[in-house]
Amino acid sequence: MNINEIGIAEITDMPPLLDLTPQEIEGLADELASYHAEFADLYYRVEQAHWGCMYLQGLVAPFESKAIQPMAMALEGGNIQAIQQFIGQGRWQDEKLLKKHWQLVNGTLGEEDGVWIVDGSGFPKKGEHSVGVARQWCGQLGKVENCQVGVFAAYASRKGYTLLDRRLYLPEKWFDEDHRELWQECGIPDSTAFKTKPELALEMLTVVVAEGSLNFRWVACDEAFGKDEAFLDGVAGLDRWYFAEVPHNTQVWETRPRMAVPTWMGRGRRPTKERLLPGEPAPERVDAIAAAVSEEDWKAYLIKEGSKGPLVAKFAFRRVVAVRDGLPGPEVWLVLRRPLGEEPELKTYLSIAPVDTPRVELVRIAGMRWPVETALENGKDDLGMGDYMVRSWMGWHHHMTQCILAHHFLVRVQQRLKGGLPH
Repeated sequence: MNINEIGIAEITDMPPLLDLTPQEIEGLADELASYHAEFADLYYRVEQAHWGCMYLQGLVAPFESKAIQPMAMALEGGNIQAIQQFIGQGRWQDEKLLKKHWQLVNGTLGEEDGVWIVDGSGFPKKGEHSVGVARQWCGQLGKVENCQVGVFAAYASRKGYTLLDRRLYLPEKWFDEDHRELWQECGIPDSTAFKTKPELALEMLTVVVAEGSLNFRWVACDEAFGKDEAFLDGVAGLDRWYFAEVPHNTQVWETRPRMAVPTWMGRGRRPTKERLLPGEPAPERVDAIAAAVSEEDWKAYLIKEGSKGPLVAKFAFRRVVAVRDGLPGPEVWLVLRRPLGEEPELKTYLSIAPVDTPRVELVRIAGMRWPVETALENGKDDLGMGDYMVRSWMGWHHHMTQCILAHHFLVRVQQRLKGGLPH
């Protein structure tokens, strides 16, 4: 951080954009083969490793479509049937590749105060036979549409950003009897249970924390995850600090209200749980707290934030008490953010970070959600993440795993060419 000429605190240690040119990507076949060799022993058979390397070649190549058929036809030695079998039915285990991937990401980007970020992403699809497809919100289209939705994790540090993991969201309607035949056609494991997007996110986070190979302190998310108290408490239970955007109607206490175990009246079961004492104030909405913040408490910061470029925003900070089941929960930071302008859009965040966390660090993390969105844009625009034609559960996860590996390969190339520094 430094102070610029007009006295605004400037947050400069943000990740560099992944912005390789097609010319810089050309001629990387040998480097890609060396990268893929890190994973080759994790496949069951030599031919699986061969097709895995070829699939990565197709994903990073400048082909107009990364669907299997046109990609296989454009690759030297490509075989449509073999690649379809590799992605759609191959019994290699994504989990082994992803765990190795996390080790490599730590070597490339790892920092003790790194950020694990989660986001959902939709993939428009026609028809009703692709696994998990349903009419649901699709961010890519900005409306409810027929699509599949994945939950994705990314990693970001001062050195850069990349994707880490993925889970396909199965809507509740897929668990009714009308979809049982599709379960068989799509190869959905019988043990698969319905899980919300925050539950899928916490599942991914739990696995990477247990693996212990990736350094990070923070967990960042938008309000789709931040409004889920079980997710936030799960993050805290894993000894990580969440920084979560939350809806404006989220309620908190500005001071911890008094509680006590009610006096037993001599009838019924003796009370054992504390309750709010009579006369204690009700919790307040976070936007109401923001409206009461005095103008001098809003401080301006300049954030170098991703593809949007430099952004000046004002921040205010309060220590508050979160609400859990109508009772006082953990003490957290309430971070308020508004851009400059006549009608600034308020953003509200809660964070479990310690009380002595510097304000500039909270501002830095407030500007660290864009890497997952940009990584997904990289994947869709440059790596064919949405070009797949496979319909199966296994095929979706296999394809996304390969896209994740391909993205990190390009991050490593950029770091070699440009030192991994902002430019």
